[in-house]
Amino acid sequence: MDFNEKFAPITKGLLEFLVLKIIAADKVYVPDILQQLSATEFATQEGTLYPLLSKMRREELVDYEWKESESGPPRKYYELTAKGRAQLRETMEFWQQINETVKSLGKK
Repeated sequence: MDFNEKFAPITKGLLEFLVLKIIAADKVYVPDILQQLSATEFATQEGTLYPLLSKMRREELVDYEWKESESGPPRKYYELTAKGRAQLRETMEFWQQINETVKSLGKK
């Protein structure tokens, strides 16, 4: 079993958190999200990202706006909603708590 396969459940579970972090930085177009993730252990495809963004929109964590493009059809740019920012804050706090727990275990 290779590294990516072994840890797939962890990376899948963290993908929403990372997408929230990316979108929090600025309004973002899907290829930009994919590009940021591509250089990491969380590289994914449109077929995974679009359903996740749809779910996040239904949960009112993100919204989007259409912007004209100089090189083709209008593009959908995602941004966090107030609920999405709150979710990101909660997840960041939980992530810090998990990191502290991991660091503390096994110490005497």
